[in-house]
Amino acid sequence: MLSKIEEAYKNRDLAALDALAVPTFRHINKKNSFKSVLMLSCNNIKHLSKIQRLEAECIMLNLEDGVSKEEKPFALVLAAIFLSKLKKSDKKLVVRVNALDEGGYDEITYLNQFMPDAIRVPKIKNKEEVINVLALLHDEIDLHLSIETAEAWHNLVTFAINKRVSVFYLGILDLFADMGLSQSLITLQNPTMKYMLAHFLITAKAMKVKPVSFVFQEFEDLQTFEQWLLLEKEMGYDAKACISPGQVKLVHKIFVDTEEELKRAKIIVKLFEMHRAEGITGFVDEEYGFIDEPIYKGALQLLQTQKA
Repeated sequence: MLSKIEEAYKNRDLAALDALAVPTFRHINKKNSFKSVLMLSCNNIKHLSKIQRLEAECIMLNLEDGVSKEEKPFALVLAAIFLSKLKKSDKKLVVRVNALDEGGYDEITYLNQFMPDAIRVPKIKNKEEVINVLALLHDEIDLHLSIETAEAWHNLVTFAINKRVSVFYLGILDLFADMGLSQSLITLQNPTMKYMLAHFLITAKAMKVKPVSFVFQEFEDLQTFEQWLLLEKEMGYDAKACISPGQVKLVHKIFVDTEEELKRAKIIVKLFEMHRAEGITGFVDEEYGFIDEPIYKGALQLLQTQKA
């Protein structure tokens, strides 16, 4: 099957590719507990074939930015083919279509046959557009929205008109450009940036919509990326968009599930108390690293807070 896909794509035979896209009923993954969202361009067969082996918990099948106008028809059909091959996946499979006035409506109509877990609409503007998309979208498919226009920011509180509107993504670069704000403001210390992150988070949470923080484009600068993650976790975020496997790994390191945090805290407390009984209050554990009294007290405080 993969060789047929590759051959048809190599020959630029859209009709042959389309013949391989068989409408299918997929088991929809309704979970929104994902922490990492990895962007994959749908015209890259090599990457699409590795979806199940990727560490990311949500895969964003991208038809928009990064896919040229000439490639978009091929990307759409390739997204359909790989959705039909993955009838059930523990990963959230979301397709980011093009803007509604740039073919998005037609793409949604086509993708309804292949049942992605969700459709992400970029450059959404107002409640009327949300209503139109929901009317078109298959009833089992969730709707995710990119908040990346000034109009969308202004209308944000009006978008959660249905429980199927379940995730918002902060498109900070496009949003700043549309507002006439310099992208040089996108720094860890900038108060405007912190305000926008906080406003976006609280507004989404108040509507019971999952907020996903913005893409950090400098994918090789993992040190700064980690600093953004630490800030966002402190603010209350639990998910971030990624463009590289390295970013995904850091997201999973920083955005630890509450259950995992509690498990870690319980083990640290047990290990410390065992060593303390032998007169040792500072030691290195192979899995949890250096543990001393401040680390122990932090773990103990977390467990006590949970009990309260």
